[in-house]
Amino acid sequence: MRVLNIAYQQLRRYGKTRVSWAQKLTFGLIKNDHYTQVFSDRDVAAFEAPLGIRDLGVKKANRRLLETVEAFEPDLVIAGHCDMISNETLKEIKQRQPHCVIAHCNNDPLFVPSNVERIKYRAEVADAVFVSTGRRELNIFEGFGARVYHMPNPVDPSIENLDNSQRSDLSIDLLFCSNSNNFTKRLQMVKNLKDALGDSLNFKTYGSFGEAPVWGRDYDRALAQTKMGLNFNRQDTHYWYSSARMAQLAGNGILQFTSDKLNFDELLPPESVVYFNEEQDLLEKIREFHGDDAKRRAWAARARDFFQTEMNSKLYAQYIVEATTMQPFSHDYVWARDINLDGSLR
Repeated sequence: MRVLNIAYQQLRRYGKTRVSWAQKLTFGLIKNDHYTQVFSDRDVAAFEAPLGIRDLGVKKANRRLLETVEAFEPDLVIAGHCDMISNETLKEIKQRQPHCVIAHCNNDPLFVPSNVERIKYRAEVADAVFVSTGRRELNIFEGFGARVYHMPNPVDPSIENLDNSQRSDLSIDLLFCSNSNNFTKRLQMVKNLKDALGDSLNFKTYGSFGEAPVWGRDYDRALAQTKMGLNFNRQDTHYWYSSARMAQLAGNGILQFTSDKLNFDELLPPESVVYFNEEQDLLEKIREFHGDDAKRRAWAARARDFFQTEMNSKLYAQYIVEATTMQPFSHDYVWARDINLDGSLR
């Protein structure tokens, strides 16, 4: 199949990139033998704009996308986070390529009101919409035209290529990286943990409390020295929603702590992720696993094996292709056992 993946490709970061689910999707499509092209709306808009002022290049980026579609003739267009591309352009793609189907993938949280509206907007023109929140919370997007599905955060073995579950010689005992304080109060809990833990372990909080954020290879190096990590969303309010750090930690064999309010115990195997219900409970569990390295390694190994085997980019990409094109599922996708092929809940 010929697939065009529209999403921000971080070209102008020149290597100092964030871990990207859109890139993992491209890798997974290629591993499944789909001829895949990418189109980076933000980068094209900047490259085409006068003086490189990105907002002045939006119309040109939409025209360049239509040129790309004419040249490439995709069977499937996946519109990820590409706000510079209008629904009118996606409609035009369907008119020019009647055989082509369109998917929208959205990896952002539903507690951000603008993101809810963004998904509804795309659902008006897409054939299928995929959201990283659990399917039971996606009924608000039904009736706009698109079928609605849950998708996970995947790992890719070329990116999550560490296995810290096999190591005890790691200098960072606990890690939390962040770069956004919008819609959240999570840093208060992080501060309380730092105060309570003191010098009993090496707790790095890149991006907060005066510690510079880490990107690209600096982030890779931080992960490579980490035993345990905090998987704190900005809010813990939606079923099966997690930021991409869940996959980044699990895929690298780093034990993670996450809220029990998200119901991931219904998806992930027992004794793989550590769930907590309040701050004191979390503090006690951090101390428990810090003091029992064999237990830390066993739980982290179980999570890593599960993510690398059942939630990898190859399965992730094929699921999106099959659901969008209404092909029967070729795998028992663990995250979609409550979803029918048409996107409805079982």
